[in-house]
Amino acid sequence: MTGEELVARAEAAAAAAYAPYSRYLVGASVLTTDGRVFDGVNVENAAYPLGICAEKTAIGAAATAGVRPAEIAAVGITASPCGGCRQWLYEWQVARVSFRRADGTIAEYAPAELLPDSWDLPA
Repeated sequence: MTGEELVARAEAAAAAAYAPYSRYLVGASVLTTDGRVFDGVNVENAAYPLGICAEKTAIGAAATAGVRPAEIAAVGITASPCGGCRQWLYEWQVARVSFRRADGTIAEYAPAELLPDSWDLPA
């Protein structure tokens, strides 16, 4: 599945986001190394810092199904990931991160490119 296809799937998933405060709907789709795909959306909360990003819900769904770090081949997101999600993507050893830029083009990066000098993974 290409980065553009993953982003398109994430855009479809974003329709299910729960964002009554910001109205900023975000979707993410995780492609595992064995070909499974897990979708996630942002979920807001009135206690603002308690909301959760789409990338985290998608990775959480994959983790619930038994997926572990280095078993995620790619992630497609409807927006550039926030700093916290960049750490999640790095720690989960995602091979490729794709998202749609404001001009409509697709950006593709390795997590280490999005978060240079990140914290080391546990041994």
